[in-house]
Amino acid sequence: MKKQPILLLLSAMAFCISCSNTKNLSENKIATKTPFVWEAASVYFLMTDRFNNGDPSNDLNFNRIKKAGKLRGFEGGDIKGISKKIDEGYFDKLGINAIWFTPIVEQIHDAVDEGTGLSYGFHGYWARDWTSLDPNFGTKEDLAALVKKAHAHGIRIILDGVINHTGPVTNVDTVWPSDWVRTGPQCDYKTFESTTACTLVKNLPDVKTESTQEVALPTFLIEKWKAEGRYEKEVASLDAFFARTGYARTPKNYIIKWLTDYITEFGIDGYRADTVKHTEATVWADFKTQCDYAFASWKKNNPSQILDNSPFYTIAEVYNYNISAGKYFDFGDKKVNYYENGFNNMINFEFKWDAQKDYEFIFSKYPSILNGELKGSGVLNYLSSHDDGGPFDAARTKNKETATKLLLSPGAAQVYYGDESARSLVVEGTEGDATLRSFMNWEDIRSNPETQSALLHWQKLGQFRKNHPSIGAGIHHKIAAQPYTFSRTFSKGTSTDQVVIGLDLPIGKKELSVGAVFANGTKLKDAYSGKETTVSNGKISIDTAFDIVLLEQ
Repeated sequence: MKKQPILLLLSAMAFCISCSNTKNLSENKIATKTPFVWEAASVYFLMTDRFNNGDPSNDLNFNRIKKAGKLRGFEGGDIKGISKKIDEGYFDKLGINAIWFTPIVEQIHDAVDEGTGLSYGFHGYWARDWTSLDPNFGTKEDLAALVKKAHAHGIRIILDGVINHTGPVTNVDTVWPSDWVRTGPQCDYKTFESTTACTLVKNLPDVKTESTQEVALPTFLIEKWKAEGRYEKEVASLDAFFARTGYARTPKNYIIKWLTDYITEFGIDGYRADTVKHTEATVWADFKTQCDYAFASWKKNNPSQILDNSPFYTIAEVYNYNISAGKYFDFGDKKVNYYENGFNNMINFEFKWDAQKDYEFIFSKYPSILNGELKGSGVLNYLSSHDDGGPFDAARTKNKETATKLLLSPGAAQVYYGDESARSLVVEGTEGDATLRSFMNWEDIRSNPETQSALLHWQKLGQFRKNHPSIGAGIHHKIAAQPYTFSRTFSKGTSTDQVVIGLDLPIGKKELSVGAVFANGTKLKDAYSGKETTVSNGKISIDTAFDIVLLEQ
């Protein structure tokens, strides 16, 4: 108890220093033009409804007034809420250069009970109309403003796309026509076919993505568009798409068109694709082709808004894909290479297990694969997520270790909203994955010294990672086991980057070898403490109050 006022003072001082350092680091980034590298991206993944409520006036729509199970109804988060945090510099301070948020298309209007309590489509994965946004999340004007704000901060926007299924059927949300979807059998996941030609769960109609049969628009969608006064416009746009592509009017191609329209209209930078392994792989190859076309069209029409020459980026959620498997996912009776079917990156479900090992195990294993079999492709590492019931640190007792392992590991890093603030993943009274989806703990960030101290660690590592693509996309070399020191070096075109990092170091004075990375006489800065030092006899000496050193030139 006696130490609490001191801790509060130190945390407040640290938080202020962090804000100051953030400005300096951001200015330095602009001055040196650190290249953006997708393979080393720091991706902030948030649930749109659970991050920040920027517009309380849109909290209730479509008479969604039924009492939902705990954390299974809409909680108020929206697109404007994300934009406000961009304006505040929250993501800049964390070193985030890409934001992925859950789907924002119009959801089913009613609620269903899947055995875990009455649930609404707050998560965004129960589409009713892919062509419009759900008013609970905001408007297309809100989305346009968000993309512009993000780009002004050098942040890419990744939308979440679903092609595999529609939303559940309710009394007010009719089932899509039988030539569009199947309502059974339910997947047993034993073979490729029993993973793709089936419904994920009961009452989640599966889009017939394998179908080559042309289909007409559903009657309910025609009536909806007419009531909204946009039927002719939508049909004309569809006609133009199918005329340009020569694609058949199959279910998957309609949805591909609807999803890629968000690229053409708003200039989003990437898509995370949901439930990828539950459709045929060729679906995603066609999807990527149209994503690339739409992105090129947007750039042509908006030359002054182009960030750089980075390509449109696609990330696959192939549930249980592991980096150790290389390019293939094994269904048991069939192996599929999704990297050859439209994807630049795959979410790595193995990382949370590898993170239980020591630093060097991870840091040496990953670059050997990423610069070997997966060269030219990427993985997205995570330690907690919205639908993984076995996170690395469910009790939130290893926050510093989580940050250090995630943000210093090779590959792209997924920061799930609240990782940085130790948002609770164990919520009493919830059922299933709802416990992973509580509202962002902003009050802890404002007033809890422990949270502020943890956040500062994430911010320092995050900004260092953002400023140095060598962290996520470079070559790893262990310099010394004791004290544990390593380097990362990166080269792409005319850009080069090199850093030296020391972990688990003694508090106070410490000496580190920099190997052959920095020559004698080179002045270096420790990005963690802000102190400077000079290389002498291949080493640096520095006195800091921390057990970590992040050396940069």
